[in-house]
Amino acid sequence: MTGAKARLAELGITLPAVAAPVAAYVPAVQTGPLVYTSGQLPFVDGALPRVGKVGDGVSADEAVADARQCALNALAAIDALVGLDAVTRIVKVVGFVASAPGFTGQPGVVNGASELFGEVFGDAGVHARSAVGVAELPLGAPVEVEVIAEIAAAGPTIRLAGPGQPGIRA
Repeated sequence: MTGAKARLAELGITLPAVAAPVAAYVPAVQTGPLVYTSGQLPFVDGALPRVGKVGDGVSADEAVADARQCALNALAAIDALVGLDAVTRIVKVVGFVASAPGFTGQPGVVNGASELFGEVFGDAGVHARSAVGVAELPLGAPVEVEVIAEIAAAGPTIRLAGPGQPGIRA
């Protein structure tokens, strides 16, 4: 398999800067061979492209694009912590969709994230997943995605990446 960074380049995708946390947490933590990202909002250049609920003001297609952006932000957090080419598998994705009453298309929305992982990692991007409808998300975001990724080298027991904690690369 081609490295994830090379694959992103082939796809014409540039990772964004790591999104700054909006509260008291870090974007990603490593423990053993796993990296857990915090929930990633669809920030683009530090701002949400839209706010609202899917099915009422935000279309399903817009939300799919937001889920894809959340996934890119998660990859940026992983890259900052351990380097994206260290990822051997995307293990689990959890997607939260701020949903209007009666909207039941959460799985299709979260496909925006899942399909990106497949494009980047091939078979290693196939993962377990939950797609959950919620009443509200932080800052009015329509979508939030968190990721668990397995990496090749376990490294230290715990590594953090975030403001003031840039992480440690092996």
